[in-house]
Amino acid sequence: MGVDMGELRGTHVPVLLERCLELLAPALRLPGAVHVDFTLGLGGHAEAVLERFPEVTLVGLDRDTEALTHSRHRLAKFGDRAKLVHAVYDELPRVLDELDLAEFHSGLFDLGVSSLQLDEADRGFAYAQDAPLDMRMDQTSGITAEQVVNEYEPGELVRILRTYGEEKFAQRIVSSIVRERQKGRITSTAVLSELVKTSIPAAARRTGGNPAKRTFQALRIEVNGELATLEAAMPAALDALAVKGRLVVMSYQSLEDRIVKRALTARTRSTGPVDLPVELPGTGPTLRLLTRGSEPPSEQEVADNPRAASVKLRAVERLDRNDGTPGAARERPRLSTTHGGRGRLRPGEREEGEGRA
Repeated sequence: MGVDMGELRGTHVPVLLERCLELLAPALRLPGAVHVDFTLGLGGHAEAVLERFPEVTLVGLDRDTEALTHSRHRLAKFGDRAKLVHAVYDELPRVLDELDLAEFHSGLFDLGVSSLQLDEADRGFAYAQDAPLDMRMDQTSGITAEQVVNEYEPGELVRILRTYGEEKFAQRIVSSIVRERQKGRITSTAVLSELVKTSIPAAARRTGGNPAKRTFQALRIEVNGELATLEAAMPAALDALAVKGRLVVMSYQSLEDRIVKRALTARTRSTGPVDLPVELPGTGPTLRLLTRGSEPPSEQEVADNPRAASVKLRAVERLDRNDGTPGAARERPRLSTTHGGRGRLRPGEREEGEGRA
């Protein structure tokens, strides 16, 4: 889908490329490895995977038809090894089924807004450039930011700005929006950006960058249903991840990272009774954390690619399925009875040396 765009639009420097490849390499070397790029964008990460691991098959997903057009051109040299699909990342089960694939071995989520969407004013994502209020990642369907700003009830707008933008001046901003839209429909990113700016006290505008960024983030998340989609996509991806497979997720704001952290850490823990001496079949952890908490970018990475400044990277490996086959029960590691004679951990406690998520 999409049109012939001619010259590539957008400036694309893949975020944390070498670190992603380092973490995914053991899975990419598995026989018959399938790599899923859940957020294909302009194809920088995907191209590197296909070049460095010549036996890998890529499944690339993106909801943005313009990005897919560019990626198809960029990855055409890899022929049938690159299977690109117009889909949102929570549609993975359908995509794998249509490609007759039971599982995948390596996966990458690079969440947030793509370089193409940010760099091109006509997409309406950038608060520093005037454009129609669109913000749809898939311009073939869905509501626009213009519809949200002009048609949502004030209370709902306040909720969106507070929840998705963590904007403490949400009430003041929405009051300004309501007054402005009574005069006429708000259709421009520049008009909205100025409304936000004038709604925020001068003292609060002196720090934290452009005062409109939180409002634009909130609207973008609402327009594209990003958090609900991510909440559905994470378990779907983990369910389809092969044994010894690896998944890397890069998020750029706390709401995304919270969802990712919760989904990953839930599967690194036992679900069986804590007092039994053995791990019952089907109750053991199914994931192993590969990062200690969320990894930030290095200073050099940020210097080379300023858009990496806010990234948080998490990675996991799929363990044996522990699915109830004979002999799957295994002895639990014994907990220390020192420090007051405690023989088990209370909720929220960690054994010494266990990584934070």
